[in-house]
Amino acid sequence: MSAYYRIQIQEQLDPQWAAWFDGMALTQAADGTTILEGRLVDQAALYGLISKMRDLGLTLVAVLPVALEHLSASE
Repeated sequence: MSAYYRIQIQEQLDPQWAAWFDGMALTQAADGTTILEGRLVDQAALYGLISKMRDLGLTLVAVLPVALEHLSASE
């Protein structure tokens, strides 16, 4: 079963990286961090995404599952 996640990293990434991160939406925050948001098919996909971040030397700040009731109607 898929789940929606919000992942924050310390570095700023250009939104063009979205395809490399399983199509997750990338947003640059005002504090210099990047937020990745989107659905992942399972926990293995989440760990794969975290492994890609590690391999790029990115600093993981937070990984938060987002409850469906908190998503906008467009999601």
